[in-house]
Amino acid sequence: MKHRTLQIWLLGILLLATGQVSAVLEVTVTEGVTGAIPVAVTQFAWDGSGQPSEDVGQIVGANLTRSGLFDVLARERLPRAPDGPDSFLAESWAAVGAEYLVSGRMRPEGGQVLVEFHVFDVLANQRLGGFRIPVPADMLRRGAHRVSDIVYEQITGDKGAFSARIAYVGVTGRGEERRFSLEVADSDGANPRTLYRSSQPIMSPEWAPGGRELVYVSFENRRSEIFRHNVETGARSSLASFSGINSAPAWSPDGTRLAMALSRDGTPNIYVMDVETGALSQITRSNAIDTEPAWSPDGQTIYFTSDRAGSPQIYQMRLPDGAAQRLTFEGSSAGAAAVAPDGKSLVYVQGGQGGLRLARMDLDNRRVTLLTSGRYDKSPSFAPNGSMIIYSTTDRGRGILGSVSRDGRVHQRLAARSGEVREPAWSPL
Repeated sequence: MKHRTLQIWLLGILLLATGQVSAVLEVTVTEGVTGAIPVAVTQFAWDGSGQPSEDVGQIVGANLTRSGLFDVLARERLPRAPDGPDSFLAESWAAVGAEYLVSGRMRPEGGQVLVEFHVFDVLANQRLGGFRIPVPADMLRRGAHRVSDIVYEQITGDKGAFSARIAYVGVTGRGEERRFSLEVADSDGANPRTLYRSSQPIMSPEWAPGGRELVYVSFENRRSEIFRHNVETGARSSLASFSGINSAPAWSPDGTRLAMALSRDGTPNIYVMDVETGALSQITRSNAIDTEPAWSPDGQTIYFTSDRAGSPQIYQMRLPDGAAQRLTFEGSSAGAAAVAPDGKSLVYVQGGQGGLRLARMDLDNRRVTLLTSGRYDKSPSFAPNGSMIIYSTTDRGRGILGSVSRDGRVHQRLAARSGEVREPAWSPL
């Protein structure tokens, strides 16, 4: 019975409920920051014929709202937008309660749209910055996410992550008709695209550092197998199909190596594969179950889950020859570590009190903070700027995605209109 708890941990992800997957995820902020910053975002003027394909100002406002840090004022409350920086009157915007203003205009140029916008600090009566971005005409929504990133950074000082994408797994059908799909969408759930469908489970997607490839586990050949998939071209190939378990792939920060859990020689241990040559190096040598590797940003440390102490806990190992050191002691179990982009903290799944919740550990002092309060919160993945963590959770027995800020103050739900979505992974920018 030694490995029973961790086996349940590993297999739990396969217990997907039935349902049908809707293509578009709907994002709802369920808890934001008290006293969120009031910001006005005008409709971007259009200097062309007809109408633009996207309302850029609306997308920017929605993104800022989703961050949980901003209170975006309703358009009907706003005064006339300034024609340019010289016509900005701080008093008009202060009168409606705005502390910041985002205003812009667009014009077509050949096959592109030139987006010009300005960010104003209303209380300081000054322009924070003016920007001009050429965007392909058929990618105006993606351009709006880029505008959102810039606005977010101008106001908060931190990089935005609205331009990143998310990958996730969906499930449709019942019984023998059940089908699994690997999906990619914008950070707001829009522009979904199905990369792969299968009658067998798909799990553990993870983006390559360049954002052009994913690795994931597929059971399409009736056993676990790790695949590499080019998001743009659709080309895919098998990387690991050894006897036994092939699971939990994790890219190294430089994209040249892949950590994974293999049981080719008995119980699962952590291995590192050279992606180009396929050469394997065994990292852990244990009679316990070692799985769920995650890299430090400098590529010098691997964090992993092991039940060598009797229950699943998180360990760290310095490469190439370091000894494993246990990190987690709170709760009945711990696993699925995700490392913050700055390497200063981990978010992981903590078991206890009859459920699974996300916790954050500050690595300098080992202080642990609970971030969520659900019953089945798992599969955490950091946004590329470290501000949010996306994860799998449930709502009335249905699998949805959630996100929580690194301090636990901002919570969101990302749910399909029907069906199941889970196993999320945030892309790099």
